[in-house]
Amino acid sequence: MKKIAGYALLLLLAACNSPEGKNAEVGDKKAVNNSGGTTYVLDSTSLIKWAASKPTQTHEGTFAVKEGSFIVNDNNLTGGNFVIDISSLKVTDLTEKDGKGKLEGHLKSPDFFDIAKFQSSKFEITKVEPVVADSSTGMKDATHTISGNLKLKDSTKNITFPARITIDERSMTAKADLNIDRTMWGMNYKGPGNPQDWFISKQVNLKLDLSASKK
Repeated sequence: MKKIAGYALLLLLAACNSPEGKNAEVGDKKAVNNSGGTTYVLDSTSLIKWAASKPTQTHEGTFAVKEGSFIVNDNNLTGGNFVIDISSLKVTDLTEKDGKGKLEGHLKSPDFFDIAKFQSSKFEITKVEPVVADSSTGMKDATHTISGNLKLKDSTKNITFPARITIDERSMTAKADLNIDRTMWGMNYKGPGNPQDWFISKQVNLKLDLSASKK
């Protein structure tokens, strides 16, 4: 009985410190829309911030965006993809004295991202819809709902989330604030069902800040 109560407490504590952001809807992989249009190529300022939580602390960091492009038709985003450089993972809330290098190494290990086998992740847009007036998206100033296939490690899932898209004659930006359940991509610390894994929130926050220029 005491063991069960202890497990329940761990789950409760982890849930209480879950990251903010809209939980992405997750489903099976879908077909990618390859329609033509004007290409906007992602630039080097594009960045993805992450946050992962446990009861005692939230750690934050970044991933670089390796490459990617968006497809625009009649000033509307219709497709595209980008590659996340998982090997570029950095922890930004710690110094070397506080264990920055140790945590980065652990996150890159087989316990989590396993960059020896999986150095990158890819997102491919499958659907873009404008936000309906007065709808509740969970993101302030969201303009669109984006769906796409996210390949992480050796799994691919389709995720849907709100985003703020701006497009002009020369450039475009895409910003989003979403959570994904890491266990949906097989990221379980010391295996699924392990009590030590319950101590870490399943939800990982991702903040996308992408910029692109017309090709």
